[in-house]
Amino acid sequence: MSEQPIYILAIESSCDDTAAAVLQNGKMLSNIVARQDVHEQYGGVVPELASRAHQQNIVPVIDVALKKAGVEKSQLSAIAFTQGPGLMGSLLVGSSFAKSLAIALDVPLIAVNHMQAHILAHFIDEEGFDKPEFPFLAMTISGGHTQIVKVNNFFDMEVIGETTDDAVGEAFDKSAKILGLPYPGGPLVDKYAKEGNPKAFAFTKPKVPGLNFSFSGLKTQILYFVQKNVSENPDFIRDNMNDICASIQYTIINILIEKLKLAVKETGIKQVAIGGGVSANSGIRNTLKEAEKKHGWKTFIPKFEYTTDNAAMIGIVGYQKYLQQMFNDAAVASKARIEL
Repeated sequence: MSEQPIYILAIESSCDDTAAAVLQNGKMLSNIVARQDVHEQYGGVVPELASRAHQQNIVPVIDVALKKAGVEKSQLSAIAFTQGPGLMGSLLVGSSFAKSLAIALDVPLIAVNHMQAHILAHFIDEEGFDKPEFPFLAMTISGGHTQIVKVNNFFDMEVIGETTDDAVGEAFDKSAKILGLPYPGGPLVDKYAKEGNPKAFAFTKPKVPGLNFSFSGLKTQILYFVQKNVSENPDFIRDNMNDICASIQYTIINILIEKLKLAVKETGIKQVAIGGGVSANSGIRNTLKEAEKKHGWKTFIPKFEYTTDNAAMIGIVGYQKYLQQMFNDAAVASKARIEL
């Protein structure tokens, strides 16, 4: 460890959460998130409203993060921010602020890939949480992404499987919408599923070759299933909410785990980590723990606060990049789409 502590201020603004964190070396000192409730009435994130809310939230969020960490601006070693992928308007708020602050403080600027950060969140120094060893397999599951990634080292990652259409988080949220549940519906499906019978209703799993995923057909199947049953019994959803949610969740988790099993078989890598918003799902967490015992894997499940969009994960990538002097100049551009 270096003599001087390295303090990284990290900013995350890829979607609808404004987040800031301060890390000392690899340890999180503060991790502040301001959520935006304005989108609930629209049933999804409205990009224009998201970027406006970021502008309102970014100064207070950073101020609170620094105060909670007990770190002065003058002590900061570098500013890390989310470069992409994400909503362009939202990304620009975070990047503009990060650039201005880095110039004002005369410290390095570090651009971070949001998806890389979900994977590397496992390297935050956190009591009771092991860090994976390279190489490991990471499954990133969120509202916008479903990928299986072979992680060779901090900055050498290879996508070996991904969704050909919708992301898994979207499949959860759209299923919830079909059932009349408010946005975001994924956590509600998980909640009702805990009380239901996962084998009450059978859904056909899509046949997708190799390690890729597809969820659009399953969403259509769920829609037709609900419409048909509601036409026969208007109270079908209310009477069967727990079982419907449990059956949907069981099907989705099975799709994910089967692909992971195939990835382990093909690569011979038995270290498996998950990341992204959907990794907060209790069903996925439990199934992965069972797979660890059943298949002899070593599994890594992130702490809850590092599953959804947060700045601590941006900070840990910033720290690793700082150690390797991987800095950016102020001309670095935000990108709505960005590859691993």
